[in-house]
Amino acid sequence: MDNKEQFPKIDDLTRRQWILRLGELVALAGVSGALPEFAAAFGQDQGRHVAVLPPGLYEASQDHLVHALSSGGKHWSPPPGSETEYAVPAATPYAPRFLSPEEFKVVTRMIEIFLGKVDAAAISDAAQWLDCWLHSTVGVRNAALHLDPLHRILAVAYYGENSVRELENSHPDDIARVGLRALQDLARKLHGRDFLQLSEADQVDLLKVTGKLEPGTGVRKFFDLTRNEAIRGYYTSAQGLEDLDYKGNAYYTESPGCKEKS
Repeated sequence: MDNKEQFPKIDDLTRRQWILRLGELVALAGVSGALPEFAAAFGQDQGRHVAVLPPGLYEASQDHLVHALSSGGKHWSPPPGSETEYAVPAATPYAPRFLSPEEFKVVTRMIEIFLGKVDAAAISDAAQWLDCWLHSTVGVRNAALHLDPLHRILAVAYYGENSVRELENSHPDDIARVGLRALQDLARKLHGRDFLQLSEADQVDLLKVTGKLEPGTGVRKFFDLTRNEAIRGYYTSAQGLEDLDYKGNAYYTESPGCKEKS
């Protein structure tokens, strides 16, 4: 059984989706009276006068973003004038933005164990996703904490109070820093060596021990965070999208026409 089959499914509405949509929400700041009726009613209850958005659709299409973020490493040639810009594989090795080079090796090895027998490129993509996500957490948290009060009302109405508060108060960057140190301490305590110096079997056993620790401990929080983000990162990689039989990346640059003869 692949290791990835042992892990629980992630809820459809994840913090990642909330983070991706936060920029869209902030963009509403430039729109006069950017509040639906239910938010306006709430604002009036608080002693404020709030304008109401006119009827319409207020969730922008993310098709171009999906194409750009998950091109699967393929060299597409969008037609002239297309809004789509495809992510091009870097010509140089990835340089971690949050983790140190040694820490990046640790999380990459953890992800390799979590995901099991998958393509090396998918493991690399998942590790890079985790590093970039950790790098962005401070900015995202600050943006969430400094939303205009009316825009926060809109976010709460759409995502729920718990999701918004979680984003405002979560510190995955701190969890990673503390957890990495705790993981190395545990490796030295149980095996007398750092994590990367252990045999493959000892690394797997160490993570099994870590996954059974109390949820509130620093190393267990880091274990859960890395496992969950490894799964998210994998399913946005080329192999993960293929596993999902994802069809959204393909499109015709011109109409293929009809094959039937008239």
